[in-house]
Amino acid sequence: MRTILKNFIAALAAIVLLSGANSYALSNALSNAPASDTLSAPTLMALNALVPAGQQIGTISGVERMEVAESMHFHIKSKYLFYITQPIDHKHPEKGTFRQRVFVGFAGYERPTVLITEGYTANYGANPRYNEEVARITNGNFVLVEHRYFAKSVPFMQDNPSISWSKLNWDYMTAEQEAADLHNIRVALGNLFKGKWVATGISKGGQNCMAYTMFYPNDIDVSVPYVGPVARAVEDGRHEPFLRDSTGTAQDREIIYNFQIEVLKRRATMEKMLKEFSDKKNITYNIKIPEVLDFCVLEFPFAFWQWGRKTSTIPAVSSSDEEIFNYFVEAVGPDYFQSWDDNAPFFVQAAKELGYYGYDTKPFKKLLKIKSAKDYLRKIFLPGGKKFKFDKSLYKNLTDFIATTDNKMMFIYGEWDPWSAVRPNNPGHSNIKYYVAPGGSHRARILNLPHDMGAEAIATLKEWLEIKE
Repeated sequence: MRTILKNFIAALAAIVLLSGANSYALSNALSNAPASDTLSAPTLMALNALVPAGQQIGTISGVERMEVAESMHFHIKSKYLFYITQPIDHKHPEKGTFRQRVFVGFAGYERPTVLITEGYTANYGANPRYNEEVARITNGNFVLVEHRYFAKSVPFMQDNPSISWSKLNWDYMTAEQEAADLHNIRVALGNLFKGKWVATGISKGGQNCMAYTMFYPNDIDVSVPYVGPVARAVEDGRHEPFLRDSTGTAQDREIIYNFQIEVLKRRATMEKMLKEFSDKKNITYNIKIPEVLDFCVLEFPFAFWQWGRKTSTIPAVSSSDEEIFNYFVEAVGPDYFQSWDDNAPFFVQAAKELGYYGYDTKPFKKLLKIKSAKDYLRKIFLPGGKKFKFDKSLYKNLTDFIATTDNKMMFIYGEWDPWSAVRPNNPGHSNIKYYVAPGGSHRARILNLPHDMGAEAIATLKEWLEIKE
């Protein structure tokens, strides 16, 4: 039986035109790999032989073997970190390059490969115990791609650390540019992994998964976006009535409202405790503490339902200040409103094209210090209070694509997750599957769906990917 690596070398010879030196370097590196079923650093570096001479784009560097927990070895045999050089602007590569962080978990050259369309940082990829759900279900490889402008993958700053976030050029923080990043990685690693390819991402990564599938429908055999929103404006307008009318029961919503009112009634004490809490945690804000308290109160039901809490855990309104405050900050997380953190570049893209949600202040108007919650995203989250013009085209294009595509796509949502308020409509086509976890939250996944629903989803995935075992 021919080995996988021999098949791989033959395939390369058929589809890639290389100089004699590059062809020799590639073949030599692959033949020196430890075994035909093992991914090695030399194997990854050998892909550089496919990059045209004198070109940086697509070059792999900084390959580092990562630890894999013993409990993961049933699935992931080895894991590597590397960086791939990408154009800052794929339409104009002459504008410069940056290095994008990628983690690869190896299961086998002929196994399906799951391309994780992360919407934020990929820091968690270094965790020895990290695995990915679709990769686990399919016993496949995973390729975790850090989104541009996050953590180790920030254009411009890599070469000039003196650039501040407020001075950073954000022109290339778009879904189209990120989709092109993913495409380049898919092409490069497609030379190694010849099985079916799956795109998947969670939340913003779920929307990123949709966008990648839209821009490069031929790259992927199956797409699995989890809890991905498709918003139509910076303050979309659909989340507020969803929270008011569609989450939990009427009794649940009344309990939450009464708790919010109680926090505001105890404003003086809550503000003092919030100030002490923030100082202790070294949390800084772009707004004052009374405003932070107001926004935390407005955020409370969103955070509550997003993460699947139960109203039975909410303290009674007769509880002590400490009980009220401790539950409140645990549920909301005031650090969400901090001036900047590793996930903050998301808000720039939300302001540019992804959209976000607003707050209904009317039920609390007499108890709030803020006059309005309008434009809060710019005021609280954007670096230097920058202003961006919102582009609706991504919303329109994604909506149209999902309604008409022939691509196989599986959508996972939680019934009471506020982001479900802006999920795309299910067109009802056989190539589109929607699974909504009853009473579910933003934590909805295939493996925590109700048994019959989850079993159907898994069977569908394996059928689509032609997995026989």
